[in-house]
Amino acid sequence: MIFWIPLIAILALSGWAQYQVSHQFRLYSQRSNRRYLTGAQAAQAVLNTHGVPGVRIARCAGHLTDHYDPRDNTIYLSQSVYDSATIAAVGVACHEAGHACQYAEGYVPIRIRSAIIPACQIGSSFSYILILIGIFLYSQAWFGLGVLLFSFTTLFQLVTLPVEFNASRRALETIEGAGLLYDDEYDGARKVLRAAALTYVAALLTSLLYLMQYVLMFIGMGRRDE
Repeated sequence: MIFWIPLIAILALSGWAQYQVSHQFRLYSQRSNRRYLTGAQAAQAVLNTHGVPGVRIARCAGHLTDHYDPRDNTIYLSQSVYDSATIAAVGVACHEAGHACQYAEGYVPIRIRSAIIPACQIGSSFSYILILIGIFLYSQAWFGLGVLLFSFTTLFQLVTLPVEFNASRRALETIEGAGLLYDDEYDGARKVLRAAALTYVAALLTSLLYLMQYVLMFIGMGRRDE
């Protein structure tokens, strides 16, 4: 019960966050901004404001698949953002441009996140396998190795929070400072980005809860072997 009660609460939070992202994006994707600024133009405005040259802005397939790829220094915007002159498109595009600014300025949390990506990829691929092996063989060593690998994914999500919050802060400051949206439209962009941020909070809480459960199971294995 100690595990399941907070898990249910966190899953409810995660579901609410996902609903809010879809709801707020859909709502403000139906409202054109009065400056007729497309997502691509808004992203470029953020780059110009922060003095970040050489970043390409391109279309990508899918829905809410917008992202910045540091490997080719490109901001990828989905069709509903790239060409759309809506409040939601401006908010999302400015957020992704905020990530490009982070890389250009050497923002410390995003450098840490980039550095631990290889370990996180290994952790996400093998942690559950090793944990299951440890359970079936009742091996504290295998189980502990799986927990260690899982902890890297939790660390990644922990570092992701300041990265995402900072990108949204940069986006909103530029939207307001550069006048990309009118005052009554600014609140819509803020709601879209705040809803997206809540999904990262829920993901971190879920990961932390599972990590705590695994650590307690690891300690319990050790006590039974004594």
